[in-house]
Amino acid sequence: MSVDNVTAVAPASSRRPWAVRGSVLAVAAAAGVVLLAGPASAHVSVQPQGEAAQGGYATVNFKVPNERDDASTVKLEINFPADHPLTSVMPQPVPGWDVKVTKEKLDKPLESHGNKITEAVSKVTWTAEKDGVAPGTFQQFPVSLGALPDDADQLVFKAIQTYDSKEVVRWIEEPKEGEEPESPAPVLALTAASGDGHGAASDDKSAASGHGDDAEKASSEQAAEDSSDSTARILAVVGILIGLAGVAFGVLSGRRRTTS
Repeated sequence: MSVDNVTAVAPASSRRPWAVRGSVLAVAAAAGVVLLAGPASAHVSVQPQGEAAQGGYATVNFKVPNERDDASTVKLEINFPADHPLTSVMPQPVPGWDVKVTKEKLDKPLESHGNKITEAVSKVTWTAEKDGVAPGTFQQFPVSLGALPDDADQLVFKAIQTYDSKEVVRWIEEPKEGEEPESPAPVLALTAASGDGHGAASDDKSAASGHGDDAEKASSEQAAEDSSDSTARILAVVGILIGLAGVAFGVLSGRRRTTS
């Protein structure tokens, strides 16, 4: 073997620190993906089926993922905002779950379609009749509600999630600008009313009366789930690419150093 060939080959020990450094970068990137994707999908959330317009009616899904590996979610309590009472709240039946709607008297009666409303729904509670939401799965709880306030751009619902291990998780922290709460409450974003402000209400009359299109609901639920999964996959791919770039950088830098 010639001297040139000998000097051109760097000992394995000289390349090892750079390879280790590249591996560390890959691991760090993968960990970043977990941190980014985890919180976005772990807490109880609320999403409208279609549009939730100010002054109208809407059907929304409260999505409950199970965060535990050794316990099932067996109870969900959704507390409705007292500052914007809703006169119509009707949950859609969910197989395997018992539902209870609790109402409270209003301090100040409301007018709705010429009628005086003296009470409003304060909370809706779902209790599992059998197994509940098993580890690694999620459940959606559809609710038709209205009339949505015309003087607010969002509604904050406080959720309490109970596991069969007796653990209780309170998703009750209201969002603050520039901060991400540790236990965020579900927030329903409201869109501006279109036209004369009654379009959304008329479009959702069938939902408010309990006669919504089940096929459309299922399609909306699947679309929301697919969107969440796609986001997580994109973040995972980005993390892998960053990790591979770190490994390649470490190997190339090691080679340059040994040959210089």
